[in-house]
Amino acid sequence: MKKEIELGTRKSAFAKLNEFCTFSMIAERKDKGDFLEVTEWTNGEGYDIHVSDVNGDKTFHLTWGQMEALKKCVKKIEKSYTNG
Repeated sequence: MKKEIELGTRKSAFAKLNEFCTFSMIAERKDKGDFLEVTEWTNGEGYDIHVSDVNGDKTFHLTWGQMEALKKCVKKIEKSYTNG
């Protein structure tokens, strides 16, 4: 039995949180390197999300469907502010 190892390239997006998050903008945090990174799974079926901020490092994983549901939930909440 031949064992093969595949070399992959994973798509990822990275954001410095001090450009988005009020808590990362305060003087004590602005040079701490707070960030959020989203990396697509090699098989394309989900995402790894890593956040590093004042609360420490957190990593969680969402399937493609879970990510879609999360985005729809956030949009629904945002829409509620504009529709009263």
